[in-house]
Amino acid sequence: MPKRPVTAVIVGAGSRGMGYSAYALARPDELQIVAVAEPSDRRRKIAADRFAIPPNRLFASAGELAARPQMADAAINGTMDMHHVDTAVPLLAAGYHVLLEKPFATSEQDMWRLIHASRKHDRKLMICHVLRYAPFYRAIKERVADGQIGDIVNVQTNEHIGYIHMAMAFVRGQWHRRAQTGSALLMAKCCHDLDLIMWMKSGVSPAAVSSFGSTIQFRPDKAPPGAGTRCIVDCQIEPDCIYSARKHYIDREDPWGEYVWRTLDNPNPTPEERVELLKTSIFGRCVWRAGKDTVDHQSVAIEFEDGATASHNMVGGMARALRTIHVLGTHGEIYGVFEDSAFTVRRPDPSQPTGYSEETVNLNVTGDMHGARGGHGGGDQRLVADFVRFVSGEPPSISCTTIEDSISGHLTGFRADQAMRERRVVTLQAQE
Repeated sequence: MPKRPVTAVIVGAGSRGMGYSAYALARPDELQIVAVAEPSDRRRKIAADRFAIPPNRLFASAGELAARPQMADAAINGTMDMHHVDTAVPLLAAGYHVLLEKPFATSEQDMWRLIHASRKHDRKLMICHVLRYAPFYRAIKERVADGQIGDIVNVQTNEHIGYIHMAMAFVRGQWHRRAQTGSALLMAKCCHDLDLIMWMKSGVSPAAVSSFGSTIQFRPDKAPPGAGTRCIVDCQIEPDCIYSARKHYIDREDPWGEYVWRTLDNPNPTPEERVELLKTSIFGRCVWRAGKDTVDHQSVAIEFEDGATASHNMVGGMARALRTIHVLGTHGEIYGVFEDSAFTVRRPDPSQPTGYSEETVNLNVTGDMHGARGGHGGGDQRLVADFVRFVSGEPPSISCTTIEDSISGHLTGFRADQAMRERRVVTLQAQE
């Protein structure tokens, strides 16, 4: 561990930036927060109070912070997707190592711009692929790396986005239109999964990708009879609708509801204020008439340079939020469900009546598995701890995702959307 605490500045004091920075409260001997750049006066004050930051180290923008003499070892960048590159580049130029939220770019052009900046300024730039740090995925990766199932032939991942999360973030919320955040749904939600596929095939580059997807559920012609434009303004079916904003953001004690109020910069509204906010804000809109222009389901097929294949299926609006992974090798396979915190290893075994032996691994991880409260199955704080060690000069861990490690997953995502739009197979080239 570091001999002295790593110092860091927060850039973007929203859910992710503050979540990662919380490591400094738990381990002040390892990490200290010394400044914050955040356009919201309220969020800037919360960060200042929480980390005892003096007024002369509070900034309204990343540019204002970067223009000052370097005041910390690193920056924790939790800005929105479309701001990642524009905020990270000046921070790298100013001398900061950077922990950057994913996706680290919203276009292939910006991806290469950030990569070149990282190389030019020779700074450590680590991407927040937190699922690599979840005990579930790390344990699977360690078995793959040990050769326990032989050479990887195929990797299959699935993500079912729960209907409450889907409505909050990707139908009503900030990611419902491509122009608003810059990110396609595949990259906004599933760059974790694409990264996990690349991690399992570490050292082998993807060669080609194809993809199909569309919006089947969340569009005006699918609205049930009697549906209005806003749940608590003009909707006749609200009492019986599973997507009722009243049910999820007023009646329930739900972490995604908490996220709604934080996003609206009013984290503790009264019941009366909640009603008024839902009458006017994006979160009170009918899910079928919210103007969504991104897909609600998408399938991706990948071919690697060694001939191995992989697939990922993303389906939004499902009853249970779920991530699965199935890694198939020449000597066995591993299948697991992230939310169950358990996976099974099977190997061919002629001595068994079934023809295979089987081992089930239960990791017994509990708590937030999806990040609503900053957990990701135990990955968030482990990621920050690793970043602190990395900045301090220790060797990168098996989970560490530098920007160089993150290229293949992001490039595959960008090219998959191109393949979907153009209805063709698109080749990949990992070096610009």
